Amino acid sequence: MPSYSGGLGVLAGDTIRAAADLRLPMVAVSLLYRKGYFTQRLAEDGSQSEEPVEWRVEDFLTEEPSRASVPIEDRRVELRCWRYAVKGVHGFEVPVYFLDADLPSNAEADRALTGTLYGGDSYYRLRQEVLLGIGGVRMLRAMGYGDLTRYHMNEGHAALLTLELLGEEAQKAGRKSIRGEDIEKVRGKCVFTTHTPVPAGHDRFPMEFLTRVFPAQADFLDLNDATTADLMKRALQAEQNFPGLQEAARQGASLNMTQLALGLSTYVNGVAKQHGETSRQMFPGAAIEAITNGVHAGTWTSAPFQQLFDRYISSWREDNYSLRSALGLPAEEVWAAHLIAKHDLLEVVRKKTGLKFDHEAFTIGFARRATGYKRADLILADLDRLRQIAKNAGQFQIVYAGKAHPNDGGGKDIIRRIFHAKKALRKTVPVVFLDDYNLELGGKVTSGVDLWLNTPQFPLEASGTSGMKAALNGVPSLSILDGWWVEGHIEGVTGWCIGESRRTAAGNTPADNTAEAESLYNKLESVILPMYYNDRAKFLEVMQHAIAINGSFFNTQRMVQQYITDAYLR
Repeated sequence: MPSYSGGLGVLAGDTIRAAADLRLPMVAVSLLYRKGYFTQRLAEDGSQSEEPVEWRVEDFLTEEPSRASVPIEDRRVELRCWRYAVKGVHGFEVPVYFLDADLPSNAEADRALTGTLYGGDSYYRLRQEVLLGIGGVRMLRAMGYGDLTRYHMNEGHAALLTLELLGEEAQKAGRKSIRGEDIEKVRGKCVFTTHTPVPAGHDRFPMEFLTRVFPAQADFLDLNDATTADLMKRALQAEQNFPGLQEAARQGASLNMTQLALGLSTYVNGVAKQHGETSRQMFPGAAIEAITNGVHAGTWTSAPFQQLFDRYISSWREDNYSLRSALGLPAEEVWAAHLIAKHDLLEVVRKKTGLKFDHEAFTIGFARRATGYKRADLILADLDRLRQIAKNAGQFQIVYAGKAHPNDGGGKDIIRRIFHAKKALRKTVPVVFLDDYNLELGGKVTSGVDLWLNTPQFPLEASGTSGMKAALNGVPSLSILDGWWVEGHIEGVTGWCIGESRRTAAGNTPADNTAEAESLYNKLESVILPMYYNDRAKFLEVMQHAIAINGSFFNTQRMVQQYITDAYLR
């Protein structure tokens, strides 16, 4: 069901699966993207083109009879929703509701709002966020969800739900405008998670857009009320209070959706300890905690490792922490499971590209969104050095996968550079780039390689979860010390680091690509390849520690339990 893109969409699914496993009474709301996130086509030179994904909603989802509507400009946009039931390990279900504006009663422009994930301009995006935030709350009410105790916003995209909750509080008090007491009540219900240290991930909309979308709501916020005025001053990132929203629009103010969510949440967190620190620097004065992300163990553990765990650690699905017992697994059976997963991946390589990769050669994996700060081509900085390493330390091959955002020219350039390097390296260091990256392919790569490579530019990796998926399958990481790897890294035990720790006051200096590439090459040549080829028992120890230490902790079961205690029951 191609209704998502990237790490946050996958994390949302994993979170819901874990909530179902834990029998947590939760409901999830998203938008329905009928055109899906694109099918990727790659030309001979690595140039990417995109095609819409055709999928039949009715094959996956059940339409609900309830309807809701939201005001946009001078129109009322009608919404329906589709239900998907996520079943937990004990059969408990968490419903996911997909909001859909593609109804005959709506104008054509409004029907298209639930068509494309990243479609249109920023005004299109704002209208989508109106459907998600305001429409989401209204749809929940229409379906009888009147007693929800917490509203968990992931990124600022859903922040407008706070305005709908504020409106409900004012209506209960018989008022048309919002006051400070309403803000305090709503704040007590809302939880906000920021997932990115990248500025583009924080939506800002000109107030002119807001007054255009809500022309009748100019007096919605009582700016004579001190609490309300303070909230809006922060959300607008303004030096002064505006007498009204129309005046704010005339003065060129813009609404920062992250600041709106920050100001209306009782608990705010980043998605790794390092990211919590980075977020506090980005939003001075905000009380931002940290809950480190995880992945759903039952989903991302490959079939051969599932069978291995079922034999020796029977409770692992219900209790992911029991994977700490992986140190006691028979090493030869861990290796056998790994070889099956590796064979499955190399079969995908053969079927997709016609290339026959060597099953005995050390295989490095890199599969994630193709964008500049992730630096997928860092390992390709010095091709002569790579040839030397292969000659001196042992043969290795690299498997790439990942889509670039359709508008990310830099990301597309990276894919082309990888294709160029692939031709230059030829058979000395075999390189392959698998097209049309999706959940299934991602799972094959994270489980089937011998080493997971992660090279983000510090401090732009909020958390990262692909290395966690690899760890569940006994695949160690070689990574920059950013995001989750700051917590998961034990040198030579769970994997290896590239460069030094940057968790210092001077840690935000620009990345030295040359020095970090050299560190990567040194670890590969001097430590990792010799261990793989000459001390297989030691390499297997690292594999088992990856499962026992990182697989047992960096999962959504632990993550959701932490949200319950730190955020939902707060």
